[in-house]
Amino acid sequence: MNLFLHNIGDIDSDNFISPADALVADSGVRVDYVLANPPFGKKSSMTFTNEEGEQEKEELTYNRQDFWATTGNKQLNFVQHIRTMLKTTGQAAVVVPDNVLFEGGAGEIVRKKLLETTDLHTILRLPTGIFYANGVKANVIFFDAKPASKEPWTREIWYYDYRTNVHHTQKKNPMRLDDLRDFINCYHPANRHKRKETFNAEKNPDGRWRKFTYDEIISRDKTSLDITWLKDKSLTDLDSLPDPDVLAGDIIENLEAGLESFRAIMASINGKKP
Repeated sequence: MNLFLHNIGDIDSDNFISPADALVADSGVRVDYVLANPPFGKKSSMTFTNEEGEQEKEELTYNRQDFWATTGNKQLNFVQHIRTMLKTTGQAAVVVPDNVLFEGGAGEIVRKKLLETTDLHTILRLPTGIFYANGVKANVIFFDAKPASKEPWTREIWYYDYRTNVHHTQKKNPMRLDDLRDFINCYHPANRHKRKETFNAEKNPDGRWRKFTYDEIISRDKTSLDITWLKDKSLTDLDSLPDPDVLAGDIIENLEAGLESFRAIMASINGKKP
C-alpha cells in the first residue's frame, strides 16, 4: 500500500495486497525474491473491545510448524516467515532492528537455524536518522535460501558498518543513493566471491567492510550477530560530535527505552501484563 501511495505500481491491475495477518499461517506461496521492511515494534498484539467497551491489547504468539521458534517477537516471526516464503533458490534482503541480531532465547534459535539453512552472507548496519521515528537502529540482512543439508550453508558473513561515525537526518542530511555507493561496490553484486575486505587491523582499522567466518560467529555468546569494530570518534573528538538534534534524539530514545523497561518491571511486580 505504501508503494501505491508513492505512485509506484499499478493499483488498477491485479495485486497481492491482503488485509489478513501474514504471520498466522503459511500461505503456500513460494517466491524468488523478498525485499521487506517489516513493521517495527517488538511484540505482536491484537486490539479488541472488551465487554465494558474499552480497548485492550492481547499479545499474540504464532505457533507454526514451519517456524523454528515460537515467540511473540514479531521481528523474529517475520524473518522465519520470509524464510518459508523463499524457493530453494530464493533470495531475501530484510530490514530488521538490532534486537534480531542479539536477543537470546528464540532469537538465538532463529539465528542458528538461519545460518544453517540459508547463506546469510551480508549484513548492512544502518545509521540512525533515516526513518521517520528518531533513533531507530536497524540493519539489512541478506540471505539466500538453500536445499536441506547436513552442513551449515553460511560459511562467512560480510559486514558493512554504515552506522559508526555516520549521522543522517530526515530534513538536513537525508541518506541518498550516493551514500551507499561504497557499500554497493564492496558488495560486488556481479560476483560475491570476488569480495575484498577494506578493514585491516594494521593498515586500515577504519575500514567499514569486514568478514567473519561461521566458526567465529557461532562461538559468540548467544550466536550474536551484533558486531562492531570501528571506534566512535564522537567519544574522543569533540569536533566530530553530531548535531544537537541528533544527540537530543538519542537521549530521548534512551530515556524512553529505560521508562518502558521500568514499566514492565512494575507491571510484573504487581502481577499485571505490561
